[in-house]
Amino acid sequence: MRLSNSFFYTVREDVKDEETISGNLLVRSGMIKKSSAGVYMFMPIGYKVFSNIKDIIKKNMDETGAQELVMPSLIPEEVYVSSGRRKAFGSSMFSLVDRANKNYVLGPTHEELFLSAASNKIKSYKDMPFNLYQFQNKFRDEARPRYGLIRTREFCMKDAYSFDSDLEGLDKSYQKMFDAYKKSFDEMGIDYRIVKADTGVMGGLLSEEFQAVSEIGEDVLVLCDKCNYASNIEVSEVVSKNNFVKEEKKTMEKVSTTGYESVIEVANYLNVSIDKIAKTMIVNVDGELVVCVINGNRELNLVKVGKLLHGINVELATNEEIKKIVDADFGSLGPVGIKGKVIIDNEVLNMTNFVVGANSNGYHYINTNISDFKYDIASDIVNVKEGDCCPKCGGRLYFKKGIEVGNTFKLGTKYSEALNLKYVDRDNTLKPVVMGSYGIGVARCMSAIVEQNNDEDGIIWPINVAPYKVAIVVISNKDEEQVNIASKLYDYFNKNSVECILDDRDERPGIKFKDMDLIGIPYRIVVGKKVTNGIVEVKNRKTKEVKEILIKDILNYFN
Repeated sequence: MRLSNSFFYTVREDVKDEETISGNLLVRSGMIKKSSAGVYMFMPIGYKVFSNIKDIIKKNMDETGAQELVMPSLIPEEVYVSSGRRKAFGSSMFSLVDRANKNYVLGPTHEELFLSAASNKIKSYKDMPFNLYQFQNKFRDEARPRYGLIRTREFCMKDAYSFDSDLEGLDKSYQKMFDAYKKSFDEMGIDYRIVKADTGVMGGLLSEEFQAVSEIGEDVLVLCDKCNYASNIEVSEVVSKNNFVKEEKKTMEKVSTTGYESVIEVANYLNVSIDKIAKTMIVNVDGELVVCVINGNRELNLVKVGKLLHGINVELATNEEIKKIVDADFGSLGPVGIKGKVIIDNEVLNMTNFVVGANSNGYHYINTNISDFKYDIASDIVNVKEGDCCPKCGGRLYFKKGIEVGNTFKLGTKYSEALNLKYVDRDNTLKPVVMGSYGIGVARCMSAIVEQNNDEDGIIWPINVAPYKVAIVVISNKDEEQVNIASKLYDYFNKNSVECILDDRDERPGIKFKDMDLIGIPYRIVVGKKVTNGIVEVKNRKTKEVKEILIKDILNYFN
């Protein structure tokens, strides 16, 4: 690409409405431009990076034997109603009505359509296994799009779906895809962790996430300091503390706590540790109000509550909803005498003589014990904390933040049963097809790479995803020898399949250097006064090492 006659621009100042390093640098480098909230244009040089990431993924997908196709984005709403997922997606699904008054949606994911396509082939166990994949835009009406390309309303996903006759076959198909994902992220140069995760609206038997380690990540990764345990905090098991001090049970007593509402305030006022308080929270699970009781030192995990009760829409109850079952505000809620289903966390079982709200504003009960109230379920419903015991080896857990760039699911028979995709097995009986689902967010990978590879001067692209491998910078366009040598180098690189930029713009050298650093080209060749001696200067963008190389040896330097 010769910059003098190409669509190329950069932005000198930081972008005000981009709150992440990657969003800011990708906009400033002229790679992307925001069209509306959560929707971006990909400019030529940015699309080159995007395409390089796609090519890496495609190569590894093809090596597994998976076949590529393309599904539509405009989908009849009834497809998701039939599978039972229309309600699960709710308002996050873009919907519209055509001129014939038929309801359509913009596809947020494509399990149902892939299943429909597979039904054309699958009749017998002999018709499997196979795997289909696509690169296709998805649409989700995010309530709060943010973080540049990381949380958007329109995004490109590589999604794949495997079809097998049994769980043993699924295990083999899953492993192929799992290995292909690892190869893809390794080739992109992403620092990632693989963690167990919640299956969410996808459902199924297993979900594992590929998380790019980043401080701006929205997911909390739970890792062990001694073993390879790795999990998303949403599903990470809590090994319940059993070191609570055992006391002789006392008689429950109601006391005034007027003016003190938070756990810390109540603990300080009553001169007890936070561990001696059980806080009560009310959760709306698909319209049912559920009472949850946890130790004061813990945070409630809504995903675990949802899994426990097989809920789809799970959120903290509003003050108005709380009033339907108890006439008290949040800071005074407690399990004693309260209406409705009560779930207690496992740790609460080990507590004695603890403090709970009295369901009367300004009052709490002290010396409360499990025998003082009724509960329906005891289970793990809280988040792990750093320093907790590893459920696998007993080591200590620590946290990192991550950007989810890929996800693999063992769906099992959830969709094939819902949509009646069956086959005739060896024993001549009808059985549901066993499925797997696998996704990679292409633009998310792009952002994650920038988050992990940047400095004060701009982006530092890993060589495999860089838009161009080499940038040739002409110091003086008035020097015919410099212009001639630069042009010959440019042609030479292109003939030898080394993608390069020729910065032949009529700009000062400093501006050219800054722009090449900003857009993150791995190597910069400076064609200056020393060309008269057959020498050019080569700078490594990542290490900042500068070398003088003979022009006749330049191609060998990059091989």
